[in-house]
Amino acid sequence: MAAKTCNVLITGANRGLGLEMVKQMIAKPCPGRQIFAGCRNPEASKCEDLRELARKHPGEVHIVQIDTSDPRSVADCAKKVGPQLGKCGLNLLINNAGVMPHNTLKTITARDMQDNFNTNLLGPIMVTKEFLSYLQAASKACGKAGMSCKKSAVINISTLLGSMARTHETFYAFPVLAYRITKAGLNMLTVCNALEFKEDGILFVALHPGWVRTELGGQEADISPKESVEGMLRVMESLSERQNGAYLDYKGEVLPF
Repeated sequence: MAAKTCNVLITGANRGLGLEMVKQMIAKPCPGRQIFAGCRNPEASKCEDLRELARKHPGEVHIVQIDTSDPRSVADCAKKVGPQLGKCGLNLLINNAGVMPHNTLKTITARDMQDNFNTNLLGPIMVTKEFLSYLQAASKACGKAGMSCKKSAVINISTLLGSMARTHETFYAFPVLAYRITKAGLNMLTVCNALEFKEDGILFVALHPGWVRTELGGQEADISPKESVEGMLRVMESLSERQNGAYLDYKGEVLPF
């Protein structure tokens, strides 16, 4: 999938899963491909690894400034990236940026909830909205029926913790109230968008990366970023219209909403 996709945008690409996605995608040659790696502050020390990738792969990896919690920043990013996409449009949007503070009803504040909402839910909403015309352009440019990540797709990086059906199994280990609520909302967004843009041929899927050893997941997690991304890219490669609106994990298994 990654080797054949032309134009890709990944949010939160300066670390963790986002950075690993960029690494694995560029490891598979694809003439003409452009990967737009989004991050809040491209000049920050946390972006050094991403800057090094961009230096090694000029013309393929483009670092773009985008704060997904700020609608103006998202709009500015779309204005800058849009002209670089050309007639091919945007084939694959990966809404990866997210935050996960540890809070419960006893400790959460209104600001905590708003910050989570802005990044984990409003962010994907506004990013998808601002890049919608480019996703539609990619679908039309493909000229083929069906859906796939090679054509036009939005992958929302979700989590098992967003599953209401599985909450009784996971809550006590990971209360993280605001994170759970906003990721459950992201799952709903995925289904709604899948229905709204079905006729446009744009694929929407919510994808759980597993419990990963990242800054968010912690060092006690089950798998490495490399294992998680390898799995997610395999799943993305296999997606079709049959999975439009689906909620899957990095192994391709269906999760209950």
